[in-house]
Amino acid sequence: MKIVEVTDRIAPLLEQLLKVWESSVKATHLFLSEDEIESIKKYVPQALKEIPFLILAENENQIPIGFMGIAGQHLEMLFISHEERGKGLGKELLKYGIEKYSVNDLAVNEQNPFAKGFYEHMGFEVYKRTECDEQGNPYPLLYMRLDG
Repeated sequence: MKIVEVTDRIAPLLEQLLKVWESSVKATHLFLSEDEIESIKKYVPQALKEIPFLILAENENQIPIGFMGIAGQHLEMLFISHEERGKGLGKELLKYGIEKYSVNDLAVNEQNPFAKGFYEHMGFEVYKRTECDEQGNPYPLLYMRLDG
């Protein structure tokens, strides 16, 4: 696995990342319906283009198998392809973000207990909860910051 910082966000790369995103969301966001996933999916390419820092985890064939997006010191997104989950990729990406970009806060869906547990394991603690997500949908968010 290799960590790569993206400078050129070309269409074929965005299509690969959209596949990673969808694979990850279908495995972890069990509270979303198929229609909701399809609806959210429409906005992902634009979010990937606009995020200030986009960092990939690539396999030995230089195929993206995970990615994260960072704005300021905030982790905006972290997705690992379903087939690659549990192999330490998320941990490597997040450690990279903390070391290189001083990532110290994030928001996670309360209904995604695996992600919450992962971030807690990485030293983040919940400091705030909202009833709805940023789009106003009824998915509670937990805001977490790095302890210490």
